[in-house]
Amino acid sequence: MMLAGKDIRHNFGRFALTTFGVGMLLMVVMGMGGIYRGIVEDATLLVDRVGADLWVVQRHTRGPFAEVSRIPMNLADRVAVVPGVQQAREFVYHTIQREREGRPLRMAVLGLSWPVDRGEWIPLTAGRPLRQGHFEMIADESLGLALGEQIRLAKDTFTVVGLTRSMISSSGDGIAFFTTRDAQAIQFDVPGEAVRLERAARKARGEQSDIGSQQPILLEQSQLPASALPPIARPQMSAVLVSLEPGADPRHVAAVIDGWGDVSVYTREGQRNLLLEGTVEKVRRQIGLFRALLTIIAAIIMALILYTLTLDKLHSIALLKLIGAPNRVILGLILQQALVLGIAGYGIAYAVGQRLFPLFPRRVILTQADLLQLGGIVLAISVLSSLLGIWKALKVSPNEVLS
Repeated sequence: MMLAGKDIRHNFGRFALTTFGVGMLLMVVMGMGGIYRGIVEDATLLVDRVGADLWVVQRHTRGPFAEVSRIPMNLADRVAVVPGVQQAREFVYHTIQREREGRPLRMAVLGLSWPVDRGEWIPLTAGRPLRQGHFEMIADESLGLALGEQIRLAKDTFTVVGLTRSMISSSGDGIAFFTTRDAQAIQFDVPGEAVRLERAARKARGEQSDIGSQQPILLEQSQLPASALPPIARPQMSAVLVSLEPGADPRHVAAVIDGWGDVSVYTREGQRNLLLEGTVEKVRRQIGLFRALLTIIAAIIMALILYTLTLDKLHSIALLKLIGAPNRVILGLILQQALVLGIAGYGIAYAVGQRLFPLFPRRVILTQADLLQLGGIVLAISVLSSLLGIWKALKVSPNEVLS
């Protein structure tokens, strides 16, 4: 180690710059793995946090996170009477984009089943859960909304009564929590002119039909709001969240509900797997491919660096052989430099990453298992990349010192 240390001190500037470059490359490799972990965490966040044992969604769909799911509002009452069901909650989920202070504001809207679910399970950093059925919201800090701030959505003004952190949708948008009725009002909001045209179209269709001429009172009712007309169904929701009684068999309850024909039922683990196999699968493969390519590139770069450092020391290596130094001393010199380069580069990658990763738009989650795995890969790369320099050093003849 003394020879390697002296050689590093002799070329400290170049070695330090090279180590910093390798560290930046390893930081990108480390960040790729952290981005993947963050995507998985964001995709499965709600499934894990909501705590539902079963998810009841529209028949032949994969749930509200993978695609559009539309089920009637009375489905929660039907599910609640199934033996083994302790609680059935309404669930509304969709994404909107509005403009705020001249900039786009994109958020995932999640409706809580008021008053059963007031958002007590949401980890708040400030404020409180919902206390009334309308005009209140809990927002993730990434949306940039302040506690007590008012924001207009649809035709209503909502007050931010609570703030949370790291509640992100699978697409990376911050989640805002409302009651289900408010979430539906935001989702199905239409401009006043569109409402007027729809009412005029209803009246025109009634005038052209026989029932309109026989019962003129129906033409007057066509001017009422859609919610006041019995033939028009209420707005639909995305899913029903089912909590089972202690000791209830999830498979039996799911089989009963799935036999109705208009819905599909997934367990919590099933819904989680659907998210990972659908939304995250392609991203996982792409990030994995980039990570593998960057690892190979890092190995090639380190091998070329060590080879170049070996070429600069050919005269010194020949002199060592001439005075009788064994090959293990020369091999140790190159291998030790490779290990110092890899370990120092890994340390730089971790230190710089801790400063930069929190600034990324998506969460970067570094787990201990991933860090240990990358550390092992770096050690393997350091040893393998030194082989090219070792091969060149072994070919040096002691007579070259005299030339």
